[in-house]
Amino acid sequence: MKDLILAQINAARSAGRVCGTSVMPAAPAMSWNDLLFSAAAKHSLDMASRNYFSHDSLDGTSFAQRLTNEGYRWTAAGENIAAGQQSVSAVMTTWLNSEGHCRNIMEPALTEVAVACVMQGNSTYGTYWTMDLGRR
Repeated sequence: MKDLILAQINAARSAGRVCGTSVMPAAPAMSWNDLLFSAAAKHSLDMASRNYFSHDSLDGTSFAQRLTNEGYRWTAAGENIAAGQQSVSAVMTTWLNSEGHCRNIMEPALTEVAVACVMQGNSTYGTYWTMDLGRR
């Protein structure tokens, strides 16, 4: 999944996009970051196992706090979440068709990324996706 989603993220960034009403020019390629992946994976697992969907964990922890807790010393950061999509292509389509999520993906100030997906059959959505983006 890592190579596929990173390729789709960077393909979108290299082409430029219109995100809602915002014209986003082409942006440099992002690189994968394992600290961001750890934060994303833990959040997807938490949402799936505790059956909720939110940027804030049930204990009130924000995405920025989760990144810091993983040791990622960010100067800029963003997060996209999604639920229910069954493939990388489906979740990328969802995010790129949403103005805020698309803007996160296209933001040139964000240079590193990781995406995690957790499947939980007895949950509301079945799949829980987290994309964490940052710059150190």
